[in-house]
Amino acid sequence: MTTDSAADIAQGRTALGIELGSTRIKAVLIGPDHQPLAVGSHDWENQYVDRMWTYSLDAVREGLQQCYAALAADVQRQYGVELTTVGALGVSAMMHGYLAFDAAGELLTPFRTWRNTHTGAATERLSAEFGHNIPHRWSVAHLYQAILDGEEHVGRLAHLTTLAGYVHWQLTGEQVLGVGDASGMFPIDIATGGYDTAMLARFDELAAEAGAELTLAGLLPRIRSAGEPAGQLTDAGAKLLDPTGRLQAGVPLCPPEGDAGTGMVATNSVAPRTGNVSAGTSIFAMVVLEQPLSRVHPELDLVTTPAGDLVAMVHCNNGASELNAWAGLFTEFAKAIGAPSDPSTVFETLFTAALAGAPDGGGLMAYNYLSGEPITGLEEGRPLFLRSPGSRFDLATFMRTHLFAALATLRIGMDVLQKDEGVGLDAMFAHGGLFKTRGVAQKFLAAAIDAPVSVGDVAAEGGAWGIAVLAAYLRDRTAGQSLTGYLADRVFQGAALQTETPAADDVAGFEAFIGRYRAGLPVEEAATRHL
Repeated sequence: MTTDSAADIAQGRTALGIELGSTRIKAVLIGPDHQPLAVGSHDWENQYVDRMWTYSLDAVREGLQQCYAALAADVQRQYGVELTTVGALGVSAMMHGYLAFDAAGELLTPFRTWRNTHTGAATERLSAEFGHNIPHRWSVAHLYQAILDGEEHVGRLAHLTTLAGYVHWQLTGEQVLGVGDASGMFPIDIATGGYDTAMLARFDELAAEAGAELTLAGLLPRIRSAGEPAGQLTDAGAKLLDPTGRLQAGVPLCPPEGDAGTGMVATNSVAPRTGNVSAGTSIFAMVVLEQPLSRVHPELDLVTTPAGDLVAMVHCNNGASELNAWAGLFTEFAKAIGAPSDPSTVFETLFTAALAGAPDGGGLMAYNYLSGEPITGLEEGRPLFLRSPGSRFDLATFMRTHLFAALATLRIGMDVLQKDEGVGLDAMFAHGGLFKTRGVAQKFLAAAIDAPVSVGDVAAEGGAWGIAVLAAYLRDRTAGQSLTGYLADRVFQGAALQTETPAADDVAGFEAFIGRYRAGLPVEEAATRHL
């Protein structure tokens, strides 16, 4: 198998996916059977500068190079061959946000990520004007807020994109975007697969009323659906990824996508009545709809799959970061008492302990808000942990409470989707770091949404694997083969899944917890004003 894999790598019978996540840039190289052959990664972190969450473009370039170098080293170590080409390539990244460039390609303002929630005035006005929920993190909300704030750079704006779109542009010279990621920039007309023309025209009118003369359609990237060509790796793009010069140009690239889209692919949830939950720095659920929603809900975003099908998205800004902070504290304590443990052991121990915690959190309460949370109406966040004198205070219940807190805002959004809109779910898949310890967060998520939740080994490499599969789909699909069909027939056939069904005690426990969580939100809101 090693010999065959080495030949596949040397002869370019592979696909490479690179995803820029919130805390890690990851590359996955897959073979003809879509199984991972090699991986590489680079850790990075956002900065909070001038009250904005951002990453520098220097950090983007350095991270890409470090990630690719780690991948190439893994290939050399495992197979004894030099990585000089791949059969297809794809790039994905955290969705939405605001990357604005002038006509010379110079960045006009630091990258404003999905995590920023300063766009309240813009989202309120655009949502009302469009009759379509426009979340805080969408690119059009950032642009309109900049117009409302009279920011000087708007007059020099020539091109808007997302992080995935930016990296793809640097690799290919093409200013294009996958439809799933584009649907987080501006609303999509599902019938045409393009930006909604009536809303584009109305935006231009609103911009003019605020003193900005522009044509938004000319600023946005061109849209491509899954399976459509989106350019080739240029000499400059190859040198960007691999400054050693070993990587050859000419590799075809699939449309760049957001991490929500690659999560759908990685969990085989691109068909109607399927969904997935991705949990990392943020946590979000994607449910593919059979029909449009009955009305606008501020808790639900309408986006698309990479193939352009309508999706309801529950996006929560705060996911596992607060859990990571507590795990770091316990790791530090273990070292201090002379029993050092690696982080993975600490996480597994803490998560497993949570299974024995009080089903309803034992009277403990936690809010994991490191940043603002639009679903609960908070522009800023303050992590809080609270307990009453008589509450059950042990490690198991403490950890269950924090795991519940990581899922609580998601539950609020899912209530709108499942209870208010009556959307049905045949299958919900979960992936991301929160679900690495099998049977813990997965079990609690099943209780939170009162539906079976599955995880699988194939999705272990997450969105980087998902965009590699989209790159393989570009290269290998047969004429007329849909993305749904390709995944079912070529990728996931025979895949093993572990499914947790909701336990009655856990469902009742989470129901009690979420009631207290909602009641305590004024405490969190007060903390943002006074702490």
